[in-house]
Amino acid sequence: MGNITQSRSRLLTVSQFATEHPAFSQSALRHLIFDASTNGFSTVICRVGKRKVLLDEEAFFQWIAAQQGGQK
Repeated sequence: MGNITQSRSRLLTVSQFATEHPAFSQSALRHLIFDASTNGFSTVICRVGKRKVLLDEEAFFQWIAAQQGGQK
């Protein structure tokens, strides 16, 4: 059996995330998901099967904070 760690972070669908955090529209989130391999957003995504995409809420805000690193 692999080395599995449990996260206490919430996993939300794109729709649920956009509802709880209206500053981020579904289309904006889907754009981030589409370009995840180039923008580093893959750390936020949890894929279940071929179609289901969940977003790790805690990882999302860590990713946002990391994006601010080069700005003042």
